[in-house]
Amino acid sequence: MQSTLKTPSMNQTQEHLEALQDIRSMMKKSTRFLSLSGLSGVFAGIYAIAGAIVANYIAHSFSDDLNYYDGTLVFEKYMDSIHKIYTYMFIDALLVLFLSIGTGFIFSYRKAKKTGQKLFDHTALRLFINLIIPIGAGGVLCLILLNHGYIGLIAPVMLLFYGMALLNASKYTLDDIRYLGICEIVLGLLNAWLMGYGLWFWVIGFGVLHIVYGLVMWIKYEKGK
Repeated sequence: MQSTLKTPSMNQTQEHLEALQDIRSMMKKSTRFLSLSGLSGVFAGIYAIAGAIVANYIAHSFSDDLNYYDGTLVFEKYMDSIHKIYTYMFIDALLVLFLSIGTGFIFSYRKAKKTGQKLFDHTALRLFINLIIPIGAGGVLCLILLNHGYIGLIAPVMLLFYGMALLNASKYTLDDIRYLGICEIVLGLLNAWLMGYGLWFWVIGFGVLHIVYGLVMWIKYEKGK
């Protein structure tokens, strides 16, 4: 007897490919947090630029009372003005942070509701843990630098650790986050080399890049959907 091998038809092949795509999509949704909204990045960038403008105004308001040397402050003089600057800058940074987090939550919640996904699950928790560890370490290091008077190093350290946090968290969310993280790291290294331009690098890293990234993500994943 002669056996014959049946070859799958074009329809069967197409069905198998669609099934594989469905399985891949479900696996991706189960292991990655996909509710990040591009618009939240745009607003975070706008808040960062506004915060930098306020910070620049604060610094210039007390510029006559400060002495700078190689990016560090002379703490023996003008302590009252220095404390005021720290207080105002801290309040400014907190406002930017809370506005960014609040707006990000609102837009991500809306996207998750629209796509039928959960906003808080084990994937979101893993994303948060991998994001917060480098950011927390960078924040502690910035406080240490501030305590020792190395003001010029704070901006590049923030950019570096933020970039590393994005890289660390990118495996639990959209791959595009990785490219934003790389850009932040490059900016941090450039800022460490070009000391004294921290505010400008802050505007580019936390402001312009977030706006550009947010618009790209919105057009790529959300517009018209």
